[in-house]
Amino acid sequence: MFFKAAGTEELDAFYPIRPECVANVPKTRFRPRAGKTLSARRWQAAFSGDGHLDMAKVLRRIQRGGIHPSIKGVVWEFLLGCFNPESSFDDRNQLRQERRERYETWKTECQNMVPVIGSGKFITTPIITDDGQPIEVEGVPVISSVPDKKAAQWMLLLHQIGLDVVRTDPALAFYEIETNQAKLWDILAVYSWMDNDIGYMQGMNDICSPMVILFENEADAFWCFERAMRRLRDNFRSDTTSIGVQSQLVTLSHVIKTVDPKLHQHLEELDGGEYLFAFRMLMVLFRREFSFIDSLYLWEVINLCFSIAIWANAIVIVVLVRLEFESLRHRSASIPQVMWAMEYNPHIFLSYEAGDSSSDTNTAVTSDQKVLKQCGKFERMNMQNGWSDKNGALSVFLIAGVLETKNKQILKEAKGIDDIVSVLTRSLPLVYAKFHTLTPRITD
Repeated sequence: MFFKAAGTEELDAFYPIRPECVANVPKTRFRPRAGKTLSARRWQAAFSGDGHLDMAKVLRRIQRGGIHPSIKGVVWEFLLGCFNPESSFDDRNQLRQERRERYETWKTECQNMVPVIGSGKFITTPIITDDGQPIEVEGVPVISSVPDKKAAQWMLLLHQIGLDVVRTDPALAFYEIETNQAKLWDILAVYSWMDNDIGYMQGMNDICSPMVILFENEADAFWCFERAMRRLRDNFRSDTTSIGVQSQLVTLSHVIKTVDPKLHQHLEELDGGEYLFAFRMLMVLFRREFSFIDSLYLWEVINLCFSIAIWANAIVIVVLVRLEFESLRHRSASIPQVMWAMEYNPHIFLSYEAGDSSSDTNTAVTSDQKVLKQCGKFERMNMQNGWSDKNGALSVFLIAGVLETKNKQILKEAKGIDDIVSVLTRSLPLVYAKFHTLTPRITD
């Protein structure tokens, strides 16, 4: 339970910052709000006697004030589709145990090939050559053999995962402990072995890190990350001709070209017409633009990569942000807190359990009020209209809102791509805060 006047000190106690890094991390803007933020007491009250969850009640609470850190992990398991709200306590306990055993089986399979997995340590140097020959690494058991080409390709990734682990959330005291870093590395190593399509790409460490911190049990963290990746996997899909988030960058380009042709032309003249300056923001959903606490609340707002709005509403979002931005400048801003809740789809658990690994759930047209009541605000609109464009992520339109809001400053000051990134980074928190107040008008 938290107090009405809770400040960043209380929140920072959940995710301590290393003292030498305090001055260099972004300021945390989120504040729990008594009577609005989903608390432990409200969360427990949302369950029936046998464990069925009133998801509509939970979504309303999250959309008003986010989730308190003390219960964030268990709530995320539902928002990400790990569990069905209609299941009982016994159902979930059984499923959790089955998943833990499945993860341990996969981890053991990986450990048999690379013994350092599960040892509390991790590697940052190659353990095999490009042609599959084992390399001796000090303090690391030598690989006895490389079974096949798939195993070789996977082993070549492991040291790169380790290098990314070292760079993950370095300001957090949590990662001063090597075993915590190894936990992150283990999960990413096992995931890259099991996902034959994507494997591992840089940036997945930023997505996985919050799960490692929120869940004490490694298997539970893995499954939460696996569910998140089902939605985000297209961000990391790439080939020789395209990058994973390119489709979203194209959408961002189209939005700005429609709303503000002059701004779009100026960006093109600065060699920013492909909008690659927004690449990282879309790839890892602003993890590096905000404090750790704010980025978690932001994820709870947009619900990762579900589609959110028909094209007309996308334009409305941008225009509303533009019209009301000035009134926000002089107010205390906070990050919106209901990203996943707004796009929660009641079919998510069943679609995942049925073996659908795509990033979309079934967004069929429906007017069934019982079903719509269980949806987040944006997903409710999508189901009413049958909209399922997976490239229309809310994050795209929020960046568009920033660009449109700050168009005069960009036109006047931006002399290159770095200047555009600087404007975006400074402006995102304010625009996001205002967007949180606008969404009820757009979606209710």
